Amino acid sequence: MSSTFDTISMIGLGYIGLPTAAMFASRKKNVIGVDINQDAVDTINSGQTHIVEPDLDMIVAAAVNQGYLKASTTVQPADAFLIAVPTPFRGNHEPDVSYVEAAARSIAPVLKKGDLVILESTSPVGTTESLAKWLAEERPDLKIPLGPDDEADINLAYCPERVLPGKVIHELVSNDRIIGGITKACSERAIALYQTFVQGECIETNSRTAEMCKLTENSFRDVNIAFANELSVICGKLDIDVWELISLANRHPRVNVLRPGPGVGGHCIAVDPWFIVHSAPEQSKLIKAAREVNDYKPHWVLGKVKEEAEKYLAANPERKESDVTIACFGLAFKPDIDDLRESPALDIAAEIAKTHGSRVIVVEPNISALPASLDKGELRTPQDALARSQIVVMLVNHKPFLSLKESLFADKTIIDTCGYLSATGR
Repeated sequence: MSSTFDTISMIGLGYIGLPTAAMFASRKKNVIGVDINQDAVDTINSGQTHIVEPDLDMIVAAAVNQGYLKASTTVQPADAFLIAVPTPFRGNHEPDVSYVEAAARSIAPVLKKGDLVILESTSPVGTTESLAKWLAEERPDLKIPLGPDDEADINLAYCPERVLPGKVIHELVSNDRIIGGITKACSERAIALYQTFVQGECIETNSRTAEMCKLTENSFRDVNIAFANELSVICGKLDIDVWELISLANRHPRVNVLRPGPGVGGHCIAVDPWFIVHSAPEQSKLIKAAREVNDYKPHWVLGKVKEEAEKYLAANPERKESDVTIACFGLAFKPDIDDLRESPALDIAAEIAKTHGSRVIVVEPNISALPASLDKGELRTPQDALARSQIVVMLVNHKPFLSLKESLFADKTIIDTCGYLSATGR
């Protein structure tokens, strides 16, 4: 089969799909982005972006204006199809690959001999093989590879993203990529496609190993974060400054304890380990325990908020609960992005707003409106929030927060879940 890809279709134009589509388009490939969100499609076709990511807006604007990138709500013929759709989980942490199946069945009618299909969505082991079966069901006239020795009219591979929000453009280009084809020929064609813009090494393996590799990377990080989060809970009980403790422990030449936080967020680390647990529940005890530790951390933070509110009321008996204003700083799952997916900060703020006796003030500089779960909150500037509140919950260390004057926090009770005081030297 030819390695020439004149037209590339990106199914899903979210935090990974749009940057990837933009990178192909920046290399003068004709790219058709497909998304069910009409607003996102219209925004992209106007040369703008619906997500916040450094440099992405400039690349998208140039690609659209030069005619290399367009968006649509319908699938159109192409030479390569990349699928980057959500893979959440249902109740009891059961993986939901229905979006992947829907994407597969949507592209099936326009497939032709010689096309390449790549799944990028983080997925349970075996999903790429399921993708092959769905395509085979829809297109019995084409040879779809179901095993490593099959002849094929269509090439199928799995290639997970491994980028950091806020640095997506740089890392899409520079990071190594794991390429797992159903067959060796599938891997080779996928590598040829990614080498359009990837400067890192494209490493060949099979689809199941590539799927497990992505899950392993995020589970490794989850386990290490769980250690830090559990340590912070222990230090809270023993009246020890966890930030000082970690700084001292990390002076050991072979120790690198991570920084604790209010939990673990984002679509990857908070979700992917459960895919392993679901596939091998008896063999993944440590991975499951780490998930439980990190899922517990927001509840611990809420307990601290309740405790400090009760202390304030005890010290000010003339006041009632509705007189206590709580300010939550940060909603995103990590600093300096607008991504609220699986964010423990958002969950904590929403729960405070739900259970507290008065409206809660929220400070999040990367969004213009609060999500529906915070309909009882108020989006304010840092200065306004500090002027009106008695209790301040630091949830995310956004850069604008680090430059706030120390005097603004005078007489405030600060619940520091993210090392804000340590980061500002206070």
